[in-house]
Amino acid sequence: MIIGTGIDIVDIARFERAVTRTPRLKERLFAPAERGMKLSSLAARYAAKEALIKALGGSDGVYWTDIEVASEASGKPIFALSGSTQQVVDERGISRLHLSMSHDAGLATAFVVAEGSFA
Repeated sequence: MIIGTGIDIVDIARFERAVTRTPRLKERLFAPAERGMKLSSLAARYAAKEALIKALGGSDGVYWTDIEVASEASGKPIFALSGSTQQVVDERGISRLHLSMSHDAGLATAFVVAEGSFA
């Protein structure tokens, strides 16, 4: 059963300006394994995190650095959650998260489907 969906879009140039102006944003928004990536990839990961928050129905108990966007061996993007964010997902009865991301024409986008059973 689908518990929630979320979508987000990020203007890559605007995101890059924000990170350049405020370098500590990388530490506040991204897990250590993500911080060294290209800014366009970080913009897509930011969109993925926003889309996840929307799929969860809000940000209560969710921390940005508890959400890491990783990849399976095939290259498919997945969430690697930890801490209270993982607890929120578990409490909401979510057993699977589906993630799709893309960036083109100066925009990064992500779509998330949260699947499971109602708690």
